[in-house]
Amino acid sequence: MTPTPLHQRQQPLQGLSIVEFEGLGPGPLAGRMLAQGGAAVTLIARPGGNAMSGRLGGTDHPMRQGKQLVVIDLKAADGVAQALALVAQADALIEGNRPGVMERLGLSPATCHAHNPRLVYGRVTGWGQSGPLANAAGHDLNYVALTGLLSLSARPGERPMLPPTVVGDGAGALGLAYGIVCGVLQARFCGQGSVVDAAIIDMASALGGLAHWLHASGGIGGGLGEKHRPSAFHDSPFYDVYTCADGRFITVGALEPQFYALLLQKLEMTDVEPRAQYDTDAWPALKARFAALFLSRTRDAWCALLEGTDVCFAPVLSIAEAALHPQNVARHGFDAAPGGGLQPAPAPRFSATA
Repeated sequence: MTPTPLHQRQQPLQGLSIVEFEGLGPGPLAGRMLAQGGAAVTLIARPGGNAMSGRLGGTDHPMRQGKQLVVIDLKAADGVAQALALVAQADALIEGNRPGVMERLGLSPATCHAHNPRLVYGRVTGWGQSGPLANAAGHDLNYVALTGLLSLSARPGERPMLPPTVVGDGAGALGLAYGIVCGVLQARFCGQGSVVDAAIIDMASALGGLAHWLHASGGIGGGLGEKHRPSAFHDSPFYDVYTCADGRFITVGALEPQFYALLLQKLEMTDVEPRAQYDTDAWPALKARFAALFLSRTRDAWCALLEGTDVCFAPVLSIAEAALHPQNVARHGFDAAPGGGLQPAPAPRFSATA
């Protein structure tokens, strides 16, 4: 059975009311995620806009999509009263200011809870509401660096690599949205609201739990300041990005023995013993051989041979190419963005049946 399109059915968060104080990064993304789930999000914007509206596209910015925009001057007494009137009717609030800003505006958790005891007060910052760095400026890269996870991206003798996406901001947004939904459920059971402290550094570290386990078990090498030990994710020939004859790239990730054996079969490397997959002494020479082989054909030629098989393969695509890939087309992975272009479709997907 074909699932009913999201816009044609009741959404899981329908009936939830959110007040979002406009900011940058994870706060707007969390609000957008909740709006995509069906929540009614009222976005309080400051007069004249902010860094997002001025630098990133004004009212057409994707982070404003699906939200009701209200302009309020929070530095005016009547503006604070207007905001509190909205808060009094809301299930949850989102704010992403530095610690103390909302308190100075007269919109502290205590003040808001006095107007709405069931309110879930969602706060997202880089470093959190407490600690010696709480009031320091920072960005995604800084927060991920302080979790220790960035160090694990460094190969021997190389500096850590920049994260390919804003993983910290994404983690903060996901944590805030999850925390708000949990808080709303709790409020409906016990009648009491709560404060959600969704620090980017905390959420990035929490979502990196698997990386911590892999590091401890040897799956990821020693990282900075530690004795290097060969690891599948950094050093093996069967988990890497390779350059093709046309200058484009492919990825292989055949970590499991059965997938590695199939990869060798597809590459006609019959002289390589699959059962010696984790012989780390053989990895450097084998990786050089893999690199030379993948350099002998174009990316599309490798796609024709390997894509859709169990060798754990995917081409490295541009954003424009990704939108046209059959897998993403079949799953409607991209939507039209306001003002043109494409944007990722809402996720996860919900349907009434499996």
